[in-house]
Amino acid sequence: MPMQENFSLKPYNTFGVEAKSKYFAEVNNIEELKEALNFSKSQNLNLLFLGGGSNILLTKDFDGLTIQLNLKGISEEIINDNEVLVTAKAGENWHEFVLYCLNKNFGGLENLSLIPGNVGTSPMQNIGAYGTEIKDVFVKCLVLNLETLETEEFNLEKCRFGYRDSIFKQEGKGKYVILEVSFKLTTKNHTIKTEYGAITSELQNLGIENPTIQDISKAVINIRQSKLPNPKEIGNAGSFFKNPTIPLVQFENLKQKFENIPGYPNGDFVKVPAGWLIEQAGWKGKQIGNTASHKLQALVIINATDNATGKEIFDFSTNIINSVKEKFGIELEREVNII
Repeated sequence: MPMQENFSLKPYNTFGVEAKSKYFAEVNNIEELKEALNFSKSQNLNLLFLGGGSNILLTKDFDGLTIQLNLKGISEEIINDNEVLVTAKAGENWHEFVLYCLNKNFGGLENLSLIPGNVGTSPMQNIGAYGTEIKDVFVKCLVLNLETLETEEFNLEKCRFGYRDSIFKQEGKGKYVILEVSFKLTTKNHTIKTEYGAITSELQNLGIENPTIQDISKAVINIRQSKLPNPKEIGNAGSFFKNPTIPLVQFENLKQKFENIPGYPNGDFVKVPAGWLIEQAGWKGKQIGNTASHKLQALVIINATDNATGKEIFDFSTNIINSVKEKFGIELEREVNII
């Protein structure tokens, strides 16, 4: 397994920012992974794992070992006449995996079409879109304990999924690396979810009255492509901020001042779209230096000139956080991992 030094990570993060790693290794199987981990222990190096590089902001050079997980493979196990267990290795591209399942007519992931990144990072933040989250179809994941170098299995309960959250972002952070993920999908009696976002109107635009899971995927792809920039064309990490959840009382008070503020009630709390808050604070389409908020979706920060540094992007996001807090009294939380 080749170990490279002073390695540029620019092609390995979707923001396209320049940052160098002291050491870099691409691993294709568990044996190579363990070899790289033993090297890091012998040199007392910090570790950085990269999948698709789509949920990370590199603000400086990394003085350690960066490991690119390139574990590949998909397998299936029939559960019953309507359910199948599909397991994908961590290095599989997420959207290509979704398309693989759709080609097999496996339902459950169609609303998560076109989300950037790899399968291995999907449980970390319980990725979700258009009324679906990973936890809805998740069964288990196989992980490597970085201390013992032994594999362990995490079921749904053990992962402790929350909104864009899991054990891997909390007390398990830095202790495990995900090797593969298993999902329980349907083979015929699919649940069609059209109630979230613009899916219904997009289906109408397509002239579809009785949508299949493939139709849902097509609608989601069309919606995402219409308002979200392609990371291959302009550097970004998708949604930069989480949608904040605030107490119902606070929301009602804000409603007195901002009567059009949208909210999605959940018990005594209300989820407020971060994109709306950012737009109302005047940031949609705004550019400072090399960094901007996207003109069609304020929730997305872009490397507008392809010359932005990670620190510039981070500082830009801080300005947005301060501005929204000053106007609404709501503190936005970054969804992207900051290195």
